[in-house]
Amino acid sequence: MTYPHGKRLSGPGHGKVVAAVIGLVTVLGLGTLGEAHAAPPASEAGAVSPSGWADRPHGFASLAGGTWGGAGGKVVTVTDQAALAKYAAAPEPYVIRVKGSITAQPFGASIEVASDKTIVGVGATGELVQGEFHLSPGTHNVIIRNLTIRDSAVEGNWDCKDTDFDGIQMDTVHHVWVDHNRFSNICDGQLDVRKDSEYVTVSYNRFENNNKTFGLGWTTNVKTQITIDHNWFRGTKQRNPSVDNAAYAHLYNNYLTAQADPGDPVWTYGNWSRGATKMVIENSYYRDVQHPYQADTTAELVQRGSILHNTTGRHDEWGAAFDPRDFYAYRLDPAAAVPALVTRLSGPQKQIGAH
Repeated sequence: MTYPHGKRLSGPGHGKVVAAVIGLVTVLGLGTLGEAHAAPPASEAGAVSPSGWADRPHGFASLAGGTWGGAGGKVVTVTDQAALAKYAAAPEPYVIRVKGSITAQPFGASIEVASDKTIVGVGATGELVQGEFHLSPGTHNVIIRNLTIRDSAVEGNWDCKDTDFDGIQMDTVHHVWVDHNRFSNICDGQLDVRKDSEYVTVSYNRFENNNKTFGLGWTTNVKTQITIDHNWFRGTKQRNPSVDNAAYAHLYNNYLTAQADPGDPVWTYGNWSRGATKMVIENSYYRDVQHPYQADTTAELVQRGSILHNTTGRHDEWGAAFDPRDFYAYRLDPAAAVPALVTRLSGPQKQIGAH
């Protein structure tokens, strides 16, 4: 299923002026403006909740009808696996508040998430341990945010080729927003956006301590549209992300640092545009990264405005890719502000899900 493209929400001059003003103040000091950055104007990144954080997604997940999750449905608070699984798989819309730590049983157990759901951690306490959220084909309109998803790794099994324990796995879904989560020590992919998934935004997450971090594709079709912004990749080896056969992949203001692989230090990498992917990277920051961005000869990759600090290996740029502003408006922070900004604002936040 392919949906109509979005329209420009404002002229290109508007975005540049906003970026210049906000970016300058951000560089000079991450005070209250840091909070404002997480809650940009409704015309650019969704409506602003009373807590001061945007409660609707920006980027591709905001197009073609948008993504609102369980809004309008019942609000429930869960503290155990049975309740989480019950409400997540229900046919009705729900806003599911996860309070405290839930350890999935058996190890690697999957929580099935149906359409029209918001799953949100309460403050910074909500977490799923040794389990996975799974979105089956056809699932749509899902928000997963403000959670820690951790510790499904099998000790001594760095490659995890014989398991499929992901943090979040989705297959051929549409309209999904993954925001302000922390992924750590997952056996396989921390976040896998598989097959022909469309209209996805992945924002303000922390990806830590992993081998296969964030993969997209596993399809011969070229349909996926995805926005990836303000995420922190640290202590990860590969797929940061790897994007295979995506129609449009927009990566901006991400922070990549401290790659790790105890077994194969020769093969670590950052962003990879694969297959027929069209990728645009803007104003990101790469520190101590091998192969920060690379592209297959069949793919396209446009990079502009990023900062490279102590990087080696491939820095591929070819093709025209696309102009993200043909689809949506967005605010671009200066690359120099990214380390402080993303370090502070990525991952679970006390203000989100508190009410």
